[in-house]
Amino acid sequence: MNTIEIDFEVFKAITARRKSEAVSENDVLRELLSLPPKHTGQPARVANNPRDWITKGVTFPEGTEFRKTYKGRTYTARVEASAIVLDGKKYPSPSAAAVSITGSPVNGWRFWEARIPGQAGWKLIETLRRRGS
Repeated sequence: MNTIEIDFEVFKAITARRKSEAVSENDVLRELLSLPPKHTGQPARVANNPRDWITKGVTFPEGTEFRKTYKGRTYTARVEASAIVLDGKKYPSPSAAAVSITGSPVNGWRFWEARIPGQAGWKLIETLRRRGS
């Protein structure tokens, strides 16, 4: 992926045009430049339930389970009311929930595995993020 430098005003303008977390900065620029939407090879995920949690372009339906074994203990969290909930507390991001366990900075996308309702098996949540956006 290529990187470009932009000033803060441009960043604010692009961010203001994002209709939701599911819309990336790249999506905004493609629309402004009249380019067709980029196909990721995955069907677009739309939150049908307002209690689903959408973060960084990934929709985690309500009831999605998260797990991590850390220092011999297995931790579990769950999507409830549009947030990841761990031990009864809501967190704004996978990383914030992970830091509450480790006590130090950690990339939550590489920390947690998730099981989406209706799907078999657990997946590292990093593999669910959109690529190339």
